[in-house]
Amino acid sequence: MLTSILFGYDTGTISGIKEMKFWLMTFGYEKTPGSGEYTISTPNESLVVSILSLGTFFGALFAAPMADIMGRRWGIVGACAVFSVGVAMQTAATAIPLFVVGRVFAGLGVGMVSCLVPMYQAESSPKWIRGAVVSCYQWAITIGIFLAACVNQATKDRMDYGSYRIPTAIQFVWAGVLAIGMFLLPESPRYLIKKHRDADAAHSLGRLLSVPDDHPDVQVEIEDIKANLRMEEEIGQSSYADCFKMGPNKVLLRTLTGIFLQAWQQLTGVNFIFYYGTTFFKQSGISDPFLITIATNVVNVCMTIPAFWAVDHVGRRRLLLIGAVGMLICEYLVAIIGVTISIENAAGQKVLVAFVCIYIAFFASTWGPVAWVVTSEIFPLAIRAKAMSMSTASNWLWNFGIGYATPYMVNEEYGNLGPKVFFVWGSTCLGCLLFTYFCIMETKGLSLEQIDILYQNTTPVKSVSYRNQLIAHNVHAADDEAIARASGREVFNHEKGSQTSAQEKV
Repeated sequence: MLTSILFGYDTGTISGIKEMKFWLMTFGYEKTPGSGEYTISTPNESLVVSILSLGTFFGALFAAPMADIMGRRWGIVGACAVFSVGVAMQTAATAIPLFVVGRVFAGLGVGMVSCLVPMYQAESSPKWIRGAVVSCYQWAITIGIFLAACVNQATKDRMDYGSYRIPTAIQFVWAGVLAIGMFLLPESPRYLIKKHRDADAAHSLGRLLSVPDDHPDVQVEIEDIKANLRMEEEIGQSSYADCFKMGPNKVLLRTLTGIFLQAWQQLTGVNFIFYYGTTFFKQSGISDPFLITIATNVVNVCMTIPAFWAVDHVGRRRLLLIGAVGMLICEYLVAIIGVTISIENAAGQKVLVAFVCIYIAFFASTWGPVAWVVTSEIFPLAIRAKAMSMSTASNWLWNFGIGYATPYMVNEEYGNLGPKVFFVWGSTCLGCLLFTYFCIMETKGLSLEQIDILYQNTTPVKSVSYRNQLIAHNVHAADDEAIARASGREVFNHEKGSQTSAQEKV
């Protein structure tokens, strides 16, 4: 959770910091000589907000070799060190150049942990709670964003360097505690199997399941992981090119699903609220935009909690469909309300804020956590680090693009869309809906090895019924007889007359 708080807090601080008067006096310029009102240029605003995401893009890509060479656990510790360098630069900065460079280094660290942590969680969690564990990652992100809003609220009126240095320097705490905590946790058992350290993997898995190393549950899971890894190694190596190969394992589909799912998560428009919410509410006539920003963050934190239960009971695919429909409706309503009322209309502004909160509630309980759950579990072990890094990098690339483009879309001297920007986000949510229906498998309750079997034998539209058969027959990757029994059922849609063994089908 500390990783996610680090991630969320760093994301959330900039929305308030860039509106603080002392920060604007230090890094910006006076609008009119003698007016006492300060601002920064639109290009600088875009750069300060979005450059973190550019750093996270490259950080996510660097996470793949770190995960495969150093391991998931030590990779996270290294990411904390990089992040701390960026925090130090931002804390010391009194001019835009150093502040921006600090944002880049912090972004590198955030990008690394945003890839490594969901991967570590998915590889180390029992299948029956994996969805809830990875959902906690998103929940802690929302807590981080909320804490950032609260600290910003407490320091925004200070007329000294503490106004922005205090909320920035607090990030040292998250990074330090996380790095120390990782020393106490075991390495991912799947990473250890990949490195052919079977005894260490059994010990790690035993710790995670709170059973002895030689317990039957440990041995069964170890054999499943080894069987799948052998199959993957027979098919190909673990290069980036292998992430885009077509074949029975549907690696290309899985890689593109991860990349585009993270892109669509960003295109829901939620980071418009978290990056530019204070500015947007201020322009919409809200008297205290900082308090409204805190309110939206409270909604974000609270409404992520139901996802802990829903992701492992309602299912990944269904939650994404529900969330896309709910966000689509709310965003179109926000856009319509925003363009039909004046900023003096207090009642109308309250309705606008209400629908923004409902929209955030849909995101927080569906697309926020579920996108990370899906991308942490759909990739084969041999290419998991590389595919996960590309999907996470996609998230941050779109985050950068949206963060950089938004001021040009909404500021008066450029696009001046204002609330009309929600017509754009509503339309992208329609894309989210279509993408989910045709591309997302239902993986609820399956082990990572069973997910491989799911992809080999069905399509996203039919995945719910196939997933039910896998659970009903208790199919394991190392159990040829169980796969053969299940494969005889019509729902698996194998080629007519196929009598090949489960290993040959893989």
